[in-house]
Order: sequence, then C-alpha cells, then structure tokens
Amino acid sequence: MKAIPISSDQHPREMLHSLKTASDALKNDEIVCIFAEGQITRTGQLLPFRHGLERIMKGVDVPIIPVNLDGVWGSIFSFERGRFLWKLPKRIPYRVTVSFGKPMPPTSTASEVRTQVQELQTIAFEARKPHMETLDRAFVRAARQRPWRFFMADGKTPELSFGSALLKTVFIVRRLRQQIGEQPMVGLLLPPSAGGALTNYALMLMGRIPVNLNYTSSNEVIASCAKQCGIDVVITAKAFLERFPNMAIPGRTILLEDALGQPRLREKLVAFVLAWLTPAGLLKRSACAHRAKPAGEDVAVAGGKGSQMDRLATVIFSSGSTGDPKGVMLTHFNIMANISQVSQVFLLSSRDKILGILPFFHSFGFTAGLWMPAVQGVGVVFHANPLDAQVVGELVARYKVKFLVATPTFLQGYMRRCKPESFGSLEFVLVGAEKLPERVALAFEDQFGIRPLEGYGCTECSPVVTVNGKDFRAPGFRQVAAKRGKIGHPLPGVSVKVVDIDSGQPVAPGNPGMLLVKGPNVMRGYLGRPEKTTEVLQDGWYTTGDIATMDEDGFLTITDRLSRFSKIGGEMVPHIRIEEKLHELADSTEQVFAVTALPDQKKGERIVVLHTLPEAKLAEVLEKLASCDLPALWKPKSNQFVHVDAIPVLGTGKMDLRRIKALAAAMPAEADASTSRG
Repeated sequence: MKAIPISSDQHPREMLHSLKTASDALKNDEIVCIFAEGQITRTGQLLPFRHGLERIMKGVDVPIIPVNLDGVWGSIFSFERGRFLWKLPKRIPYRVTVSFGKPMPPTSTASEVRTQVQELQTIAFEARKPHMETLDRAFVRAARQRPWRFFMADGKTPELSFGSALLKTVFIVRRLRQQIGEQPMVGLLLPPSAGGALTNYALMLMGRIPVNLNYTSSNEVIASCAKQCGIDVVITAKAFLERFPNMAIPGRTILLEDALGQPRLREKLVAFVLAWLTPAGLLKRSACAHRAKPAGEDVAVAGGKGSQMDRLATVIFSSGSTGDPKGVMLTHFNIMANISQVSQVFLLSSRDKILGILPFFHSFGFTAGLWMPAVQGVGVVFHANPLDAQVVGELVARYKVKFLVATPTFLQGYMRRCKPESFGSLEFVLVGAEKLPERVALAFEDQFGIRPLEGYGCTECSPVVTVNGKDFRAPGFRQVAAKRGKIGHPLPGVSVKVVDIDSGQPVAPGNPGMLLVKGPNVMRGYLGRPEKTTEVLQDGWYTTGDIATMDEDGFLTITDRLSRFSKIGGEMVPHIRIEEKLHELADSTEQVFAVTALPDQKKGERIVVLHTLPEAKLAEVLEKLASCDLPALWKPKSNQFVHVDAIPVLGTGKMDLRRIKALAAAMPAEADASTSRG
C-alpha cells in the first residue's frame, strides 16, 4: 500500500531510515501524507506535532499542505469513550469534514504547521452548523431519550428526572405564554435552582431570549441592563425577594409561585400530550414561539436549520470588574459549540453529575451549569450560594457529584470547611474566572487528593477558551492534557494566537503578547454597542485584553491583564505579579492581598495594596518584601498598604476591582500602614 512504517518502538537507525524514505519520495515528486501528532488522541485534544516533520522536509523544496479531519472524535475510529472500533457510532451516516489549508513553505516548523491545522479546525466547525440543534430542541431530544434518568436536584427538590423536567417545562410554557407578552427578551432574577433552570428552558422553548440579571449588582446596574435589552417583564420568586428586600425590579414583575400555582388536571393532561406525543416543531408552535417579536439585534438570515443556530440565545452582561457592564450577545451556535467542545475533553456519561453553583448570569454558569446537562443528558445539582461551603460538601457527597466548576475564591472556602471525604466522588475540579495560584492548587490537592484543573474563558467566548484535562497514561503511551501553572490548551475548534501589543504580529513561542481568540464560540457582538464590538472583534479574532505566552505544545499562560498594569516612571508594572509575590511572602493560600493603583503626581501612578492581615503579620511581610527579588519600582511602599475587613468580590467570585480601587482612593494620601483602615 506504499505505507512507510514508523513507530516510537523503532530503533533510532530504523526511524531515520523511515524519515529518509519519506524525504526521497518527496524528491521523486510523490505525495507523502503524515500524521504529525504521531498517535491518535486519547485526550480529545490536538496533540503536539512531532519534529520528524522538519527532518523529512530538510533539504526538500516542496510545499507543506496542512490538512484537518473534523468530526472524527465520536466515530468508531476514535478513542472517545475509551474504546477504538468497539462501539456504536453516535449517528449514521457519520459526517466528517476534510479541510485543506494554503500551501506552506518547506521551512515551516512543526509548531507553525500545527497552528494552521488548528485554524482549519475552527473553519470546519461551520460545516457542523446545518446539522446542529438549537438549545431547546436539544433539551427536548435529551429528555425524551432518557425520561427516567436523574436530571436535577436542589435544596427544595431532592430529585427530578428528565421526563418530569420536560413535563414541568411545558406546563410553565402554558402558564407564562399569555403573561409575558410578545417582547423578545425576558428578564430573570432567579438563583441557580431547579425552578430557575426550568424557567430558562421554558422561555427558550417559547422563542424568547432569557436574560439572567445579576442580582448581586446595584439597582442602577440592573436597571441599566434591563433598559439595554428593552425588558419590560421580569420573572422572579417570593423567596428570592425576601432574600433581597431592597432590590428594585425594573418593569412588570411575574412571581413564579403565583403564576404556577394550583395546576388543574386538564392542564396536566395537555402538558403530557405536548411533552411526549408532539413533534418538536409543533411543540414550539404550541408555545407561541412564532409570535415572538424578533430581537432588534438579530441579524437577517435566510431560512433553514443553520439560520436557527445563528439566532440570539441570550444576553449575558460582563461582570463589570473593571468598567461598566456590556451586554454580550451569544447565539445558539455559540453555546452549543462550546458545550460540544468542553464535552470532547471531559467525557461525562448520563450517570455523571455536575455541581451547578455558579449563577446563571455568569457565562460559565449559563453554559456549563444550565445548558450542558440539558443538552448532553447529564445530571446537575444546584445550590444558590457557592460560598456555603458546608452545604456544598454535603451535596457533593450525597449525590456523588463528579464534576465541580468553581473559582479559586470558592476553593479557599471549601478547604476551610469541607471534610476531605466529602469530595471523594469528584473526578474533575475545573477552576476559572480568575488566576489559580499554585499555592491554592497544591493546598487543595493535599487536602482532597484531587488537583484542580485551571481553565480560561471570557463571557465573549461563551465562555470556555482553554482547559487543562486529564492526562492519558497506558503502557507505551503518555499524552499530556495538563501542565502546572498553565491555563490549558485551546478547546477543539478554538484558534488562539499571541501577538505583539504594538505591531499586532505573532510572537515566537514563549514570548508574551496580547491573546487573540477565534472560534465558533466567539460572540456576535455587544448589544447596542457596535463601536465597542469593532474595538475587540477584527476578522473573527476576539481581543481578550490578557497578556499571555504560549509554548510549542499549545499550552497557554496568562501573565497579566492589560487593564491590570500600571505605568510607573515609564515602566509597565504588573499587578498580578505583585499579588503573587505578596501571597508567597505571607505563605497564605487565601486571597489576603489585592493590588490596585492610584494617580501620582511624580511617577504617573503608585501601587496601593488592600490587605486583611493583622499588623504583626503584615510587618513580617514588609520585612521580607524589602529584600525579595521584585524590581524596586514594583515594590509598594509600606504606607500604601490599607487594611480592610474583606477583599471585595463580585457574585461571580472574581475580585471587584472597581470597589478595590474605590477603597484605595478613600485612604489618606500618606496613610500609615499600621493605622489605615478600610
């Protein structure tokens, strides 16, 4: 068959002979196809390209054609579900897209060719769109396939099957369709719970766009978000209003308890018939989805299934940690693509469970906590307060939760209050929203026996961009899916590049630069802010605002955020690096320092540090700081340390950088570190 055998088990002389045979074939004007990864992936990720490619091309003047096979994962010719060949394909026929890139010079490195193949993955994802389902249709399909399987639970609902969830969703649709009117966007003020999830599903089935408002924000911010979306109806619950008595709800309020109370037998029978005997298209029509007004920001698209995927699914407002919240428009394709990408790396079965503690106004909570279980047929256990560590530990143990999504701030609380055996069922602990300090990761691993896997994302990317996965180890195999100190590898179908901040040109591996992201999960744009959209989206590439480095294997490291630099005496000073050093000197696994900057007449800006340490402990840190290896310009002065009772955080678990700066600005200009109080 004119195949050239090559294997890692070969002796060096045999391997060199194989590479030379390939080179000779190219010189004889033959086409040589190589799989530069060297192995079929067991991790679901694109593996590093071997340098044998460069050896073959040495002294050969022929072009390199990058080729990508998209969709193979999940077929019988993949190791999805841990088996090769011995499994049924998910669908017949099984579609695979073969993409060919532009010819590359023969001097291209293996890393450069790999980058081009990765971009072909991104382009090929578009071919999946006509064969994908919208979120609501995927939920209906998943529920009908496994009606008796556990789906969700919370503090008030011990267990709800997929079948019961679908039935209740249809009932909610029937009750709400007359009350919410025809406005395309409907606000929700509900915590992560069974009721909050079912209401989101119902609105999606009705053709409405659910907008989960951030109930940890001020009334002014909530009102602004509602105004931007044109929301005139907000769905909430009495129990929620009792928890937030001072909240001003914009527009007309619908209380779930009143809207859904006292169901009649006829309503139950109608809901049963619609849920189980009605085709999905007719089910949506019975929900009056066709009567919903089109969203003002919806693009004009041609008919067909692919166009349905391009419709707006939700608007999620950015956390506003550094500025005013912006409405991020995410389509069905964005979210479904991100679910597919994450699911390829973390192999969850229908018997596994996710802990849904992130609020639905958080993009990760919306995608991974709300919709991934509904689409993939996975169980989910909700809890409204992620800081309620003792209850979280009890829920993980009781329901044998396998997948925990959290932030470093939440992990610190769990280490203080959860027993090691409570997390015994966990197989994946995925951490995002902010940088995972190595000290926290090690302390968590020492206590619970499982290392947190750091990921990276942003609301504008639906949100997951990169993740660390689980390494594959077997006799003769080692495939690396995670690296310490890294934010992980780009998800399948996601392209990234690190470019020079000034020139915009790609930098060499290992060098820092601005991180750009491209993929099917990248947002449509900002609601009502085309100028802001243009600032961050160019030719499909989203500018993250994060400074990163990428190694030759494609693993990324975030070194800082552009907005978290200060220009002091003409030099760029990174806040995160200073925070890390201070925590190292304090030997603390908790967030006890927060670095910000204020204007300074002499040097432009000065570093200010908020802290929660007692005076004696701070004195020790300051003594160590004076002799540490930080550049002198980076070291905050001792009178620029401000004591606060707690480091301000947002409802998403991130540090509230605006509040931190405000607290720092409220201090006297030359406050003494020993007497300053927040």
